[in-house]
Amino acid sequence: MSDARVITHDVVIVGAGLAGSWAAMVAAREGVTNIGVLSKVHPLRSHSGAAQGGIAAALGNVRPVAGTGEDGALEQVPAGAEPPDSIDLHFFDTVKGSDWLGDQDKIKVLVTDAIEVIYEYEHMGCVFSRTDDGRINQRRFGGHSAPRANFAADWTGHVLLHTIHEQCLKHGVKFYSEWQLLELLLEDGVARGVVAMDIVSGEIVTFHAKAVLFATGGYGRAWKITSNATANTGDGVAIAYRAGAPLMDMEFVQFHPTGIYKHGILMSEACRGEGGYLLNAAGERFMEKYAPSKMELAPRDLVSRSEQTEINEGRGVGDDKQGIYLDLRHLGKEKIMTRLPQVREIAMNFLGVDIVYELAKIQPTAHYSMGGIPTDVDGQVIADANETPIVGFYAAGECACVSVHGANRLGTNSLLEASVFGRRAGYAIARFIKGGAKLAPLPARAAAAAQRARLARLMSRHENGRNVPLKQLSETLKKTMTDHVGIFRSQESLETALATIHRLQGDFQHVRVMDTSRRYNTDVLAAVEVDHMLTFSELVALGALARRESRGAHARTDYPTRDDNAWLKHTLVRQSSDGTPELSYKDVTIDWEKCPPQARKY
Repeated sequence: MSDARVITHDVVIVGAGLAGSWAAMVAAREGVTNIGVLSKVHPLRSHSGAAQGGIAAALGNVRPVAGTGEDGALEQVPAGAEPPDSIDLHFFDTVKGSDWLGDQDKIKVLVTDAIEVIYEYEHMGCVFSRTDDGRINQRRFGGHSAPRANFAADWTGHVLLHTIHEQCLKHGVKFYSEWQLLELLLEDGVARGVVAMDIVSGEIVTFHAKAVLFATGGYGRAWKITSNATANTGDGVAIAYRAGAPLMDMEFVQFHPTGIYKHGILMSEACRGEGGYLLNAAGERFMEKYAPSKMELAPRDLVSRSEQTEINEGRGVGDDKQGIYLDLRHLGKEKIMTRLPQVREIAMNFLGVDIVYELAKIQPTAHYSMGGIPTDVDGQVIADANETPIVGFYAAGECACVSVHGANRLGTNSLLEASVFGRRAGYAIARFIKGGAKLAPLPARAAAAAQRARLARLMSRHENGRNVPLKQLSETLKKTMTDHVGIFRSQESLETALATIHRLQGDFQHVRVMDTSRRYNTDVLAAVEVDHMLTFSELVALGALARRESRGAHARTDYPTRDDNAWLKHTLVRQSSDGTPELSYKDVTIDWEKCPPQARKY
């Protein structure tokens, strides 16, 4: 292939967050010496570092006294207190939290590997917060039956990412910072590499590899109010789909209950885990109406719907009445400064309030993508419901759909998923490479030249009666997804969304990028990202329209109940030969033999 510079690695990983970095580190540690990691941002700016509250594992280091909800030092638990934590309890909470759409064999792997992963982090030097006797400290999170969130104040993702990045450097992993993925080279069911752009120089480069792993994160930037970093534009899922891979469960998008009012920036679930209250305009702790036993620590889907119901019924706060109050004042300054220092700083910077003394305005924010590229427990991407592998193609982290989260993710299971399945993918890739994997020929077509031409068209379109501003198109898409594919959905709203998305896809053909320079052309990057968002937004709305039930984060006002007879199944979508999306379905794995007694009685 002579149309661009070609860089060859045994393994190319796209994404340098926890999933990608774990895979790179483990593969290198296992003896794979030629690994390249492409990152859209500097690796330590990856979105994994924004996770605040904790990473789940049933260590059992902390048990609350019955009825107090306080997690203090280890002590003898009185008769009648809740049972100690266990792998089975973590399994049950995750299955129930997924609204029964999570694959139970894969959830079992997640919760079993969790304990080993936490101690591996510890042995690599991760600075976890500690109990008085020196154990890794734990706190409560919504939907978990015990204090299970292992944390480092409210900087957990930050310290985990730094820990694993250091290990990657130690093992000789090569990082390419500030590269934009443009295409996956997939032919005859075999991954052969990727095409990417060096953001600094504008050069289009082909990366040739025996194995490719996507760890490109989620797709929350398609919504107007989101906790996602600006880089989370679903590049990996859109590019995998365009290359011919299927996507799974794209309709399931989680809204976090505590995004900063009008900004969406996350105030960690640790706020509620430490005992924070949610209040409406009347000062009522309204969760008593919706989840009297769990209150603010109900699963995220339930809390977000409860908040939105209060807002819709006129009990919201703020100048547009679209907010809710988060009250942390009763926790006291010492606890806030010890457990929630970053949250306090964020509230001061973006709301101008000190949570030690003042209420913070929040609102539900698009947060996590349960759907993505379907994989097995070793990150191997599968091509169909029969789990036929796409040779040499792997995915892990938020861009992947294993599926362990099903219809709704429990807090602290995301850092865990990225770590567990990034790690397992690293071992699988090492086995694949060391088992004699060959470098498949690059496709005959000039892929890099085609991508150069694609970008050149964006920068050279002339007015032909229409000149659609990219920013306006992007804002219309985000407003459409927020208004019509948000917390509550209906046939009417979803049909409206699809019609608008189709119109915007047509309008995109008339978008012109005004900046024609090569170096750091953020205008052309924004156009590429919007192109990707238009691709996957259609799939989210299409899957949501087809799924005529309410399950987890997918709440249909016209089909308000869960329908296990018709819809206990995963959605698969792939691009048909004429370029249109085509839906099919895949059974959920339910292994009652592996379920603890609580699940069998449910």
